[in-house]
Amino acid sequence: MSDLAWISNTISAARPQAMGALLRYFRDLDTAEEAFQDACLRALKSWPQNGPPRDPAAWLIFVGRNSGIDAVRKRSKQTAMPDEDQVSDLEDAEADIAERLDGAHYRDDILRLLFICCHPDLPSTQQIAVALRIVSGLSVKQIARAFLVGESAMEQRITRAKARIADAGVPFEAPGAVERAERLAAVMAMVYLVFNEGYSTNSSEAPAREPLCEEAIRLARLLLRLFQTEAEVMGLTALMLLQHARAPARFDANGEIVLLEDQDRTQWNRKMIEEGLALVDKALRHRKPGPYQVQAAIAALHARAAKAAETDWQEIDLLYGLLERMQPSPVVTLNRAVAVSKVRGPEEALAMIEPLAERLSGYFHFFGLKGGLLMQLGRNEEARVAFDRAIALANTAAEAAHIRMHLDRLKAEAAQGKAEKAS
Repeated sequence: MSDLAWISNTISAARPQAMGALLRYFRDLDTAEEAFQDACLRALKSWPQNGPPRDPAAWLIFVGRNSGIDAVRKRSKQTAMPDEDQVSDLEDAEADIAERLDGAHYRDDILRLLFICCHPDLPSTQQIAVALRIVSGLSVKQIARAFLVGESAMEQRITRAKARIADAGVPFEAPGAVERAERLAAVMAMVYLVFNEGYSTNSSEAPAREPLCEEAIRLARLLLRLFQTEAEVMGLTALMLLQHARAPARFDANGEIVLLEDQDRTQWNRKMIEEGLALVDKALRHRKPGPYQVQAAIAALHARAAKAAETDWQEIDLLYGLLERMQPSPVVTLNRAVAVSKVRGPEEALAMIEPLAERLSGYFHFFGLKGGLLMQLGRNEEARVAFDRAIALANTAAEAAHIRMHLDRLKAEAAQGKAEKAS
C-alpha cells in the first residue's frame, strides 16, 4: 500500500476520536473541523518523512489543537503563533497525550460528538447529514447519494444544520440518560448510513472503503455498551455484522458483482456471523421488535442457509411485510418484491413495484430489479429499456458491469432468434 493510501485510511479511522476531542476542546464545530483538516495536511507532509506516529489519533489531536489555538489567536488578534519548532517537536508531547487518551476517553468523545450532531433541535435529515460529514468525514457527494438527493441540496442541508447548532447554543457536553435515549434513533440511523457508504462500493474501492464498515460496527458496539439492554441497538449491530460477513464473496476475481444467491458461502466470515446470530437471538428475546431487528432477522435467514436453495423466502416475505408496516418505504417494498418473486413469481413482484416508479425514478436498484423481472417474463425489449436506465444510474463500475451482462444476454438471445427465423 502506498504512503498516501495508508495515511488516508489511518486518518479516516482516527477522525471520530480526533474530531470528538477537538470539539470538546474548542466547543465549536467549524473550529474543530478546521483544526482537524490542518492536522491532516501536516500529517501528509510529516508522516512519509518521519514514519507513522505511535498513536495517529493522539498526533492529530495534538497538532490540531495547536493549529486551532493559533487560528483563534489570529482571529482575536492576540498572541502570535508559537514557533514552528514548538508545534513540530511532537515526540514527548505525543507520548504524553497518547497515555492520557485511552480507550475510555476516546469512547466518551465519540459519543459526545455523535449526540451533539444528532441534537433534537435539528430535523432528523439534518442530524444524520451533519453527523456523516463531521463524525465520519464523508463528502457531500457521498452523503447526497445515500439520501437520494442532489449534491447542492445536501450542501445546503449540512450548512443549515451546522449554523443551527451554532445559533442554538447547543451545549458541548455529553447528554444525560434521557437526552441520549431521545437521540438514539438518529444516531443509529447515522451509523447505519456510514456502514452503507462503505458497503456500497466496487471491488477496486473495497480495501479503501472497508474501514467505513468497520467504523460503523465499532460505533454500534460503543452504543451497545452504553445501551446494553436496548434491543434495537443489538439489532443494528447484528445487521451490520451479518452483512459485512459476506464481504469476501461479494466480488469475483475479475471484480464483477456476485449476487447473494451465487456467492461461495464458504468464504463468508463465520466468526462474524456467529456474533451477529447471537445478537439477533438476544434482541428477539426482549420481545420489543423494531426495524433493525427485523432487518437483522432477514439477514440471519440468509446466513443460516447453507445453500441459496435452502433460503426461507416465505419467512423473508413475511418479515419484509412486517418491516413495511413499521417503516413504510418504497425501498422496503422493492426489497420485499425480490422475496415475492421467489415465492409467488415475477409477475406478482412486477405488479408490486410498478407503483414505485415515480418515487424511485433515480434509483439504480429499481431499474435493475424491474429489468430482471421483465426478462424472466420474456418481455425482453422492455427489460432492455429498464437495464439501460439502470446503467445510467449505476453508482459503481461493478454495478454497471453487472447490468451490461444482462444486456449482452438479451442481445445474444435476440441475435439467436433472428438467426432461427432466417433459417
